[in-house]
Amino acid sequence: MKCSVPAVGQRHLLAASLLALPLALWAQAPAPLPTQLPTPLPEADWKKANAAVAEFPRGHADVLKWEQQNQPAAAAQAQSADSVGSAGSGRVAGAATQADGLSLMSPEAAVRQAWRQHRGLTSVMSRLGQANVNELAQGRWTEVDASLQRRVHDMGELLEVAAQGRKAWVQAVAARQVLQQRRTALEAAEAASELGRRMVSVGNWSKLQQTQVQLAQSNARMGLRRAQYAAAQAEATLIQTLGLTGQQATVQLPDRLPDLPAQTLTAQQLDARAAAIAGQLPRIEGQRNAALVRQARQAYTDSHALALAARDEVVQTRELISEETLLRYNGMLKSVWDVLAEVGNQSQAVVAAIEAQRDFWLAEADMQWVLQGGAPTGFVNLGGGGGGESAAPAGH
Repeated sequence: MKCSVPAVGQRHLLAASLLALPLALWAQAPAPLPTQLPTPLPEADWKKANAAVAEFPRGHADVLKWEQQNQPAAAAQAQSADSVGSAGSGRVAGAATQADGLSLMSPEAAVRQAWRQHRGLTSVMSRLGQANVNELAQGRWTEVDASLQRRVHDMGELLEVAAQGRKAWVQAVAARQVLQQRRTALEAAEAASELGRRMVSVGNWSKLQQTQVQLAQSNARMGLRRAQYAAAQAEATLIQTLGLTGQQATVQLPDRLPDLPAQTLTAQQLDARAAAIAGQLPRIEGQRNAALVRQARQAYTDSHALALAARDEVVQTRELISEETLLRYNGMLKSVWDVLAEVGNQSQAVVAAIEAQRDFWLAEADMQWVLQGGAPTGFVNLGGGGGGESAAPAGH
């Protein structure tokens, strides 16, 4: 069945269904599709039209998918082939990727895998004892006695391998999480582009008006391509960091990063731990560590504050704006394009929140490492859009 828009009432229905695109853009499973399209309604019956929208929880994207599923087989196959070059190809590849590969569903799993590839660390772990090894693997480094730095030879290597494995895991999970958001953004842009095409086909839009949504779709597709590349690079770095190159082509990762802690280590806890580790290091190393602690501490506290603000202020505010925009659309005070613009704004806010969350976990790993006497080559860049790489040179 080919769905066209011959009447104004049907155009209202399609436009309204587009507004049901997901506003809570955190990763979520697709909602089931209804068994049939809503019956076209008279132009004046707005309440019934909006009620019909509820049958398509994910909006116009669901309408289009319904059409694909109810077209003749040949047409469906053609559309399926066309989708390979856009978001569909990423989704299929992502599903296959997650079904295969080594399971690394927690940072602890990544740390332990990294240790396995350094067989010389076995004796170090033996001297540390299982309880201390578990604390380190689970990311509770400040629970480990600082005096072990003097008593256990090569403990520094064990910590460095763990820190690098943990950070590579955080980068890879965050990159995949951002990728999912870029796919959602492209779905919204594709729905808008299809709606624009249909409005042109029935003479309600000019070609010039259509170019705006086409450009938005192109930008969304480019954003998805960049996110796909970033996710692939992050996964490759993780595989290399864990010593799995040539052994694993891909790994299984969780859908999202761990939640932010409600509170960070207090100033008193940080001061006490910094003093404890300084007392275990040679004089020169202790002075260098003191400088590193100051940098790591600032990155740790600032990244946590930024991540909380992104999650609890920016994203929640965008959700409120989206809800109000929808209410005003239903009251005929906003256009469908206002809602589409807000969908894009919220998607970008969610991406920024994911990146801020990633930056905190990178800073947290460096903070714990420094408080065990480690010396990262740099700390996370909190400038925004910096990819979360440790770019700031460490102090000496």
